[in-house]
Amino acid sequence: MLDSKESFKDYLQKEKNYSLHTVTAYTNDLSEFGLFLKQDFDQDSLEDVNYSQIRSWIVSLVDAGISNISVNRKISSLKSFYRFLLKIKRIDASPLLKHKALKTPKKLQIPFSEKELDNVLNYIVYPEGFEGMRDKLIIDLFYTTGIRRAELIGLKMSNVDLSKGVLKVLGKRNKERILPLLPIIENQIQLYLSERAGLKEIKDEAFFFLTLKGVKLNDSLVYRLINMYFSNVSEKVKKSPHVLRHTFATHMLNNGADLNSVKELLGHSSLASTQIYTHSSLAELKKVYGDAHPRNQK
Repeated sequence: MLDSKESFKDYLQKEKNYSLHTVTAYTNDLSEFGLFLKQDFDQDSLEDVNYSQIRSWIVSLVDAGISNISVNRKISSLKSFYRFLLKIKRIDASPLLKHKALKTPKKLQIPFSEKELDNVLNYIVYPEGFEGMRDKLIIDLFYTTGIRRAELIGLKMSNVDLSKGVLKVLGKRNKERILPLLPIIENQIQLYLSERAGLKEIKDEAFFFLTLKGVKLNDSLVYRLINMYFSNVSEKVKKSPHVLRHTFATHMLNNGADLNSVKELLGHSSLASTQIYTHSSLAELKKVYGDAHPRNQK
Protein backbone atom coordinates (compact mmCIF):
# COMPACT_ATOMS: atom_id res chain seq x y z
CA MET A 1 0.00 0.00 0.00
CA LEU A 2 1.31 3.44 -0.94
CA ASP A 3 2.09 5.86 1.89
CA SER A 4 -0.03 9.01 2.08
CA LYS A 5 2.48 11.17 0.21
CA GLU A 6 2.79 8.71 -2.68
CA SER A 7 -0.98 8.20 -2.76
CA PHE A 8 -1.41 11.99 -2.98
CA LYS A 9 1.08 12.20 -5.85
CA ASP A 10 -0.77 9.41 -7.67
CA TYR A 11 -4.08 11.24 -7.09
CA LEU A 12 -2.74 14.53 -8.52
CA GLN A 13 -1.38 12.81 -11.62
CA LYS A 14 -4.18 10.38 -12.44
CA GLU A 15 -7.36 11.88 -11.01
CA LYS A 16 -6.67 15.61 -11.06
CA ASN A 17 -4.58 15.36 -14.24
CA TYR A 18 -2.21 18.08 -13.01
CA SER A 19 0.90 18.92 -15.02
CA LEU A 20 4.26 17.43 -14.02
CA HIS A 21 5.39 20.92 -12.97
CA THR A 22 2.42 21.30 -10.56
CA VAL A 23 2.77 17.79 -9.13
CA THR A 24 6.48 18.36 -8.50
CA ALA A 25 5.78 21.69 -6.74
CA TYR A 26 3.16 20.07 -4.45
CA THR A 27 5.33 17.08 -3.53
CA ASN A 28 8.40 19.28 -2.96
CA ASP A 29 6.38 21.42 -0.52
CA LEU A 30 5.26 18.28 1.33
CA SER A 31 8.83 16.99 1.52
CA GLU A 32 10.02 20.34 2.85
CA PHE A 33 7.33 20.32 5.55
CA GLY A 34 8.14 16.67 6.38
CA LEU A 35 11.80 17.58 6.87
CA PHE A 36 10.80 20.46 9.18
CA LEU A 37 8.61 18.10 11.26
CA LYS A 38 11.49 15.67 11.63
CA GLN A 39 14.05 18.31 12.57
CA ASP A 40 11.92 20.41 14.93
CA PHE A 41 9.48 17.86 16.36
CA ASP A 42 11.21 14.52 15.72
CA GLN A 43 8.04 13.44 13.93
CA ASP A 44 7.83 11.31 10.79
CA SER A 45 4.10 11.22 10.13
CA LEU A 46 2.43 13.93 8.05
CA GLU A 47 -0.98 12.69 9.11
CA ASP A 48 -0.72 13.37 12.88
CA VAL A 49 -0.12 17.08 12.57
CA ASN A 50 -1.69 19.99 14.45
CA TYR A 51 -1.98 23.60 13.41
CA SER A 52 0.62 24.85 15.90
CA GLN A 53 3.24 22.75 14.10
CA ILE A 54 2.21 24.19 10.75
CA ARG A 55 2.24 27.66 12.29
CA SER A 56 5.81 27.04 13.48
CA TRP A 57 6.78 26.13 9.93
CA ILE A 58 5.18 29.32 8.61
CA VAL A 59 7.13 31.39 11.14
CA SER A 60 10.38 29.66 10.18
CA LEU A 61 9.73 30.33 6.48
CA VAL A 62 9.00 34.01 7.09
CA ASP A 63 12.10 34.31 9.32
CA ALA A 64 14.15 32.78 6.48
CA GLY A 65 13.05 35.61 4.20
CA ILE A 66 10.53 33.62 2.14
CA SER A 67 7.90 35.97 0.68
CA ASN A 68 4.29 35.79 1.83
CA ILE A 69 3.28 34.79 -1.70
CA SER A 70 5.63 31.80 -1.62
CA VAL A 71 4.54 30.84 1.91
CA ASN A 72 0.88 30.93 0.85
CA ARG A 73 1.67 28.69 -2.10
CA LYS A 74 3.37 26.14 0.18
CA ILE A 75 0.42 26.18 2.58
CA SER A 76 -1.92 25.74 -0.39
CA SER A 77 -0.05 22.51 -1.16
CA LEU A 78 -0.59 21.36 2.43
CA LYS A 79 -4.29 22.25 2.23
CA SER A 80 -4.68 20.11 -0.88
CA PHE A 81 -2.85 17.25 0.82
CA TYR A 82 -5.06 17.33 3.92
CA ARG A 83 -8.21 17.62 1.81
CA PHE A 84 -7.02 14.46 0.05
CA LEU A 85 -6.45 12.70 3.39
CA LEU A 86 -10.00 13.65 4.42
CA LYS A 87 -11.31 12.30 1.13
CA ILE A 88 -9.68 8.89 1.66
CA LYS A 89 -10.60 8.94 5.38
CA ARG A 90 -7.02 8.91 6.71
CA ILE A 91 -7.83 11.89 8.98
CA ASP A 92 -11.02 13.21 10.59
CA ALA A 93 -10.33 16.95 10.23
CA SER A 94 -7.85 19.17 8.43
CA PRO A 95 -5.32 20.93 10.69
CA LEU A 96 -5.64 23.93 8.36
CA LEU A 97 -9.38 24.34 8.77
CA LYS A 98 -9.15 27.82 10.35
CA HIS A 99 -5.95 28.99 8.68
CA LYS A 100 -5.97 32.43 7.06
CA ALA A 101 -3.54 33.20 4.26
CA LEU A 102 -0.79 35.75 4.87
CA LYS A 103 -1.45 39.18 3.41
CA THR A 104 0.23 39.87 0.10
CA PRO A 105 0.52 43.05 -1.96
CA LYS A 106 -1.71 43.16 -5.01
CA LYS A 107 0.56 42.74 -8.00
CA LEU A 108 -0.89 43.73 -11.34
CA GLN A 109 0.64 42.25 -14.46
CA ILE A 110 1.45 44.91 -17.04
CA PRO A 111 0.11 43.79 -20.43
CA PHE A 112 1.87 44.38 -23.72
CA SER A 113 0.55 47.29 -25.75
CA GLU A 114 -1.21 46.81 -29.08
CA LYS A 115 1.83 48.43 -30.73
CA GLU A 116 4.17 45.89 -29.13
CA LEU A 117 2.00 43.03 -30.40
CA ASP A 118 1.87 44.58 -33.85
CA ASN A 119 5.66 44.87 -33.86
CA VAL A 120 6.30 41.29 -32.73
CA LEU A 121 3.79 39.79 -35.15
CA ASN A 122 4.34 41.93 -38.22
CA TYR A 123 7.77 43.55 -38.19
CA ILE A 124 10.40 41.33 -36.58
CA VAL A 125 12.03 38.64 -38.71
CA TYR A 126 11.32 35.02 -37.78
CA PRO A 127 13.61 32.13 -38.77
CA GLU A 128 12.74 30.55 -42.08
CA GLY A 129 11.01 27.19 -42.15
CA PHE A 130 9.37 25.11 -39.45
CA GLU A 131 10.61 26.82 -36.27
CA GLY A 132 9.83 30.34 -37.42
CA MET A 133 6.34 29.31 -38.55
CA ARG A 134 5.75 27.51 -35.25
CA ASP A 135 7.01 30.37 -33.06
CA LYS A 136 4.84 32.99 -34.73
CA LEU A 137 1.78 30.74 -34.50
CA ILE A 138 2.42 30.15 -30.79
CA ILE A 139 2.61 33.89 -30.09
CA ASP A 140 -0.51 34.55 -32.15
CA LEU A 141 -2.46 31.76 -30.44
CA PHE A 142 -1.60 33.11 -27.00
CA TYR A 143 -2.69 36.58 -28.08
CA THR A 144 -5.85 35.68 -30.02
CA THR A 145 -7.26 32.93 -27.77
CA GLY A 146 -5.91 33.58 -24.25
CA ILE A 147 -4.84 29.92 -24.05
CA ARG A 148 -2.74 28.85 -21.05
CA ARG A 149 0.83 27.64 -21.56
CA ALA A 150 0.04 24.11 -20.31
CA GLU A 151 -3.01 23.99 -22.56
CA LEU A 152 -0.97 25.01 -25.60
CA ILE A 153 1.74 22.43 -24.87
CA GLY A 154 -0.88 19.72 -24.36
CA LEU A 155 -2.81 20.58 -27.53
CA LYS A 156 -3.39 17.47 -29.66
CA MET A 157 -3.80 17.24 -33.43
CA SER A 158 -7.33 16.00 -32.80
CA ASN A 159 -8.11 19.20 -30.84
CA VAL A 160 -7.71 21.41 -33.91
CA ASP A 161 -10.82 21.56 -36.11
CA LEU A 162 -10.25 23.87 -39.06
CA SER A 163 -13.57 22.89 -40.66
CA LYS A 164 -15.33 24.56 -37.72
CA GLY A 165 -12.58 27.10 -37.00
CA VAL A 166 -12.12 26.09 -33.36
CA LEU A 167 -9.70 24.61 -30.84
CA LYS A 168 -10.84 22.15 -28.19
CA VAL A 169 -8.85 22.84 -25.02
CA LEU A 170 -8.53 20.76 -21.86
CA GLY A 171 -8.07 23.26 -19.05
CA LYS A 172 -7.68 23.14 -15.28
CA ARG A 173 -9.52 20.35 -13.45
CA ASN A 174 -10.08 18.58 -16.77
CA LYS A 175 -12.55 21.27 -17.82
CA GLU A 176 -13.03 21.34 -21.58
CA ARG A 177 -13.74 24.52 -23.53
CA ILE A 178 -13.97 25.57 -27.16
CA LEU A 179 -11.90 28.49 -28.47
CA PRO A 180 -12.80 30.18 -31.77
CA LEU A 181 -10.05 30.82 -34.31
CA LEU A 182 -9.70 33.96 -36.39
CA PRO A 183 -9.36 33.37 -40.16
CA ILE A 184 -5.78 34.71 -40.09
CA ILE A 185 -4.90 32.06 -37.47
CA GLU A 186 -6.55 29.30 -39.52
CA ASN A 187 -4.28 30.27 -42.43
CA GLN A 188 -1.21 30.21 -40.16
CA ILE A 189 -2.20 26.77 -38.85
CA GLN A 190 -2.41 25.39 -42.39
CA LEU A 191 1.05 26.76 -43.19
CA TYR A 192 2.45 25.34 -39.93
CA LEU A 193 0.93 21.90 -40.58
CA SER A 194 2.57 21.88 -44.01
CA GLU A 195 5.97 22.57 -42.39
CA ARG A 196 5.27 20.03 -39.62
CA ALA A 197 4.57 17.31 -42.16
CA GLY A 198 8.06 17.84 -43.58
CA LEU A 199 9.89 17.02 -40.32
CA LYS A 200 12.40 14.17 -40.70
CA GLU A 201 11.10 12.32 -37.66
CA ILE A 202 7.99 12.75 -35.51
CA LYS A 203 8.07 10.95 -32.16
CA ASP A 204 5.09 12.61 -30.46
CA GLU A 205 2.70 12.36 -33.41
CA ALA A 206 -0.43 13.10 -31.34
CA PHE A 207 0.76 16.53 -30.20
CA PHE A 208 0.13 19.61 -32.32
CA PHE A 209 3.22 21.67 -31.42
CA LEU A 210 6.59 19.95 -31.76
CA THR A 211 10.29 20.73 -31.65
CA LEU A 212 12.49 20.32 -34.71
CA LYS A 213 13.29 16.82 -33.38
CA GLY A 214 9.61 15.87 -33.47
CA VAL A 215 8.91 15.79 -29.72
CA LYS A 216 6.32 17.80 -27.79
CA LEU A 217 7.25 21.19 -26.36
CA ASN A 218 8.10 21.81 -22.71
CA ASP A 219 7.37 24.72 -20.34
CA SER A 220 10.83 26.27 -20.41
CA LEU A 221 11.11 26.24 -24.22
CA VAL A 222 7.79 28.06 -24.61
CA TYR A 223 8.76 30.59 -21.93
CA ARG A 224 12.14 31.21 -23.54
CA LEU A 225 10.77 31.81 -27.02
CA ILE A 226 8.15 34.31 -25.77
CA ASN A 227 10.81 36.11 -23.75
CA MET A 228 13.24 36.13 -26.68
CA TYR A 229 10.85 37.55 -29.28
CA PHE A 230 9.33 40.17 -26.98
CA SER A 231 12.76 41.32 -25.84
CA ASN A 232 13.09 42.74 -29.38
CA VAL A 233 10.03 44.97 -29.03
CA SER A 234 9.40 45.58 -25.32
CA GLU A 235 11.31 46.91 -22.32
CA LYS A 236 8.83 45.42 -19.82
CA VAL A 237 10.47 43.40 -17.06
CA LYS A 238 8.03 40.50 -17.33
CA LYS A 239 7.76 38.90 -20.76
CA SER A 240 6.04 35.53 -20.48
CA PRO A 241 3.17 33.40 -21.83
CA HIS A 242 1.04 34.50 -18.88
CA VAL A 243 1.59 38.17 -19.74
CA LEU A 244 0.36 37.37 -23.25
CA ARG A 245 -2.75 35.73 -21.77
CA HIS A 246 -3.23 38.84 -19.63
CA THR A 247 -2.76 40.99 -22.73
CA PHE A 248 -5.46 39.04 -24.59
CA ALA A 249 -7.97 39.68 -21.79
CA THR A 250 -7.04 43.35 -21.40
CA HIS A 251 -7.21 44.14 -25.11
CA MET A 252 -10.54 42.31 -25.46
CA LEU A 253 -12.04 44.35 -22.61
CA ASN A 254 -10.50 47.59 -23.91
CA ASN A 255 -12.19 47.00 -27.26
CA GLY A 256 -15.67 46.36 -25.87
CA ALA A 257 -15.88 42.64 -25.02
CA ASP A 258 -18.11 41.90 -22.03
CA LEU A 259 -16.65 40.36 -18.89
CA ASN A 260 -18.66 37.12 -19.12
CA SER A 261 -17.42 36.40 -22.65
CA VAL A 262 -13.80 36.95 -21.61
CA LYS A 263 -14.39 34.72 -18.57
CA GLU A 264 -15.58 31.87 -20.80
CA LEU A 265 -12.69 32.29 -23.23
CA LEU A 266 -10.12 32.25 -20.41
CA GLY A 267 -11.72 29.20 -18.78
CA HIS A 268 -12.21 30.87 -15.41
CA SER A 269 -14.66 29.23 -13.01
CA SER A 270 -15.81 32.55 -11.56
CA LEU A 271 -16.00 36.20 -12.59
CA ALA A 272 -13.77 37.14 -9.65
CA SER A 273 -10.78 35.61 -11.43
CA THR A 274 -11.52 37.59 -14.59
CA GLN A 275 -12.16 40.90 -12.84
CA ILE A 276 -8.45 41.41 -12.13
CA TYR A 277 -8.10 42.29 -15.82
CA THR A 278 -10.61 45.12 -15.55
CA HIS A 279 -8.00 47.22 -13.69
CA SER A 280 -5.97 47.63 -16.87
CA SER A 281 -9.14 48.28 -18.86
CA LEU A 282 -10.23 50.90 -16.33
CA ALA A 283 -6.88 52.68 -16.74
CA GLU A 284 -7.46 52.79 -20.50
CA LEU A 285 -11.03 53.96 -20.00
CA LYS A 286 -9.89 56.77 -17.69
CA LYS A 287 -7.33 57.89 -20.28
CA VAL A 288 -9.95 57.99 -23.05
CA TYR A 289 -12.35 59.78 -20.71
CA GLY A 290 -9.74 62.35 -19.70
CA ASP A 291 -8.71 63.00 -23.30
CA ALA A 292 -12.27 63.36 -24.57
CA HIS A 293 -14.35 65.12 -21.92
CA PRO A 294 -14.80 68.89 -22.49
CA ARG A 295 -14.34 69.62 -18.79
CA ASN A 296 -10.80 68.30 -19.06
CA GLN A 297 -9.84 70.39 -22.09
CA LYS A 298 -7.19 73.04 -21.56
